[in-house]
Amino acid sequence: MIFSMTGYGKATCTLPQKKINIEIRSLNSKQLDINSRIPGLYREKEIEIRNKISSRLFRGKVDISFFVEAEIPDRVTKINQQIIESYFQQLKPVADKLNIGETSDFLRVIMPLPDTTKTEQAELNEQEWKELSKSIDGAIDDIITFRQQEGEALSREVTQRIDNIRKLLSEVEPHEKERIEKVKNRIKDGLQALTEKSSVDENRFEQELIYYIEKLDVTEEKVRLANHLDYFIETLDSNMPIGKKLGFISQEIGREVNTLGSKANDAALQRIVIQMKDELEKIKEQILNVL
Repeated sequence: MIFSMTGYGKATCTLPQKKINIEIRSLNSKQLDINSRIPGLYREKEIEIRNKISSRLFRGKVDISFFVEAEIPDRVTKINQQIIESYFQQLKPVADKLNIGETSDFLRVIMPLPDTTKTEQAELNEQEWKELSKSIDGAIDDIITFRQQEGEALSREVTQRIDNIRKLLSEVEPHEKERIEKVKNRIKDGLQALTEKSSVDENRFEQELIYYIEKLDVTEEKVRLANHLDYFIETLDSNMPIGKKLGFISQEIGREVNTLGSKANDAALQRIVIQMKDELEKIKEQILNVL
């Protein structure tokens, strides 16, 4: 079973005076990259939140966001009475000296001055955090389920592509036999065009022909390619993150297909190799999103 790195999870934490919607989104990435958008009240728990995510999502570009609907805000702005009184005591003598009198609106002058208001951050209640932590786990469960569903679709896609390559591999053998005869005849025709047949050492010719044909033999490539295809399918059944491993296997498949193409020396075989490469590229595109 494989998991996709693309996913979406959501959970809602309902508390006595607030409701928090938690959303987690993930996209494919070479490593785990967590980006959090959480209110200041919960910043002290950010490391714990990141640990929760990293221990279960493993890889991908992950965004976690909190959307808070609260009856009472977490940050409360209050008047700093002592500062205002201090400003007034300093301004009042100045106003009297300038004969401004009681008509001046001191508050309008004082309030824009520094530190006349202060913002207090509410403290995180541990019981609230316990409930929120459960909801975060729920959102992670949700995104894992989403990833699993996406992974099943990916698994079906790449399995079909592997089967296509296997089918193309089975089509190589008939063309391979025909190719040997074509190569042999082409060499003979070339020799006859260059010199009289009577002057050709038949034994030496057969030795050279065998050597040349052995260089074009693709039996080992076919065996290794079949083994890589089997190993790819076996790896799909793992429950561990296997995206990188599948990438390595696909590289080995590509090497054997390329070698098969370089040895083909036949138009029909070259067409089969091109079709294999096309299927392999589609596999590589899909496994970029595999966890």
